Amino acid sequence: MVGDTSVETTTERGPGGLAPADSWRARGSVTPEMVQRLRSGTDLLTAAALRRLDEELPWYRALAAEDRSWIGLVAQSGIAAFISWYEKPTATAFNAAEIFRGAPPELTRSISLQHTLQLVRIVVEVVEAHTDRLAMPEHAVALREAVLLYSREVAFSAAEVYARAAEARGAWDARLEALVVDSLLRGEPDDSLRSRIAALGWAGHGSTLVMVGTSENPLDDVRAAELRRATRRAAEDALVGIQGDRIVVVLGGTGDLRSAALGLVSRFGPGPVVIGPTVGDVADASRSARAALAGLAAVRAWPSAPRPVQADELLPERVLIGDPDARRTLLQDVYRPLRGVGGPLLGTLSVYLAEGRSLEAAARVLYVHPNTVRYRLRRITGITGWDPTDAREGFVLQIAIALGHLAGQSD
Repeated sequence: MVGDTSVETTTERGPGGLAPADSWRARGSVTPEMVQRLRSGTDLLTAAALRRLDEELPWYRALAAEDRSWIGLVAQSGIAAFISWYEKPTATAFNAAEIFRGAPPELTRSISLQHTLQLVRIVVEVVEAHTDRLAMPEHAVALREAVLLYSREVAFSAAEVYARAAEARGAWDARLEALVVDSLLRGEPDDSLRSRIAALGWAGHGSTLVMVGTSENPLDDVRAAELRRATRRAAEDALVGIQGDRIVVVLGGTGDLRSAALGLVSRFGPGPVVIGPTVGDVADASRSARAALAGLAAVRAWPSAPRPVQADELLPERVLIGDPDARRTLLQDVYRPLRGVGGPLLGTLSVYLAEGRSLEAAARVLYVHPNTVRYRLRRITGITGWDPTDAREGFVLQIAIALGHLAGQSD
């Protein structure tokens, strides 16, 4: 445990402090003989405290032997710190970090704040139970009061130590999260990526998608924390990257990720929000991220785009800014399937689009009935997933045909 907050004790502290004027210290209970009796009983108290821990606390019994030995040292350190404070409170400053300083930092992963407070409580009860053996009769009540006052301050100090440690861990997690998201955006899934993602709590079950947008102003720590909490409520797995005014959210899990993404749109600032395609694994998240980022850059070319907009709905605009993934998608998913089925479908589509999406005009050019054109267009929709009779989707098909012709000329 780490912390730098000390709680200094003096005899001048007022109400609520450790040593008001009419307290145990004013009774003259601190004598060299009393201090020596306490020091002689340190081993007795430590052994008794550890027995109580083993009898009453399941989490202590479940610890590794090494961790239990460290807790024994912590208990002994706490008792020794109390005796030092008891002897000279005006010269001794204490805090929970000092008591735990001898233990390795890894111990904080084994015991929580609740565990620490249970440890303090049991040590206090053990000291109280042995008061008659440690103190002369006239000093027993004063010793109990001193222990209670000291333990209260240790408990408050321990809470502050854990709060500082949690704050430090949160800052470290945010930095690690930013590095992971940046690695995903750059498409650099090195061998350590999975371990780093796992350290952030990513379970890795199900699919993954990336959504991007902007914030009106750079997010401060409070708003960034609120965004992270919202994303973790929305999906089983979530990562957030804040890059200036750009926000990148990575969602994962077995649920409906698109619905989860829709629920987060209000967390972004005004302006477009682009949702990348769903991919099978976080290691492939860079493909979804590339599509979403390209869509965010290209969406200005479609002023009436919905919010949010799917990256695959922006394929023509992404092609215009030179996105190779969009070009490849239109060729593989639209142009080549149409060319592959053979027959008049590709020609019919080209004529229909060239004639201003008029059934009658296309029918005249093709020397067929308008119903034949209509039938062929329905087949084209079934093959490509895009409807030529819709103005926006017809534009997508028109760009795909143009790319196909260019690809044919370059082959």
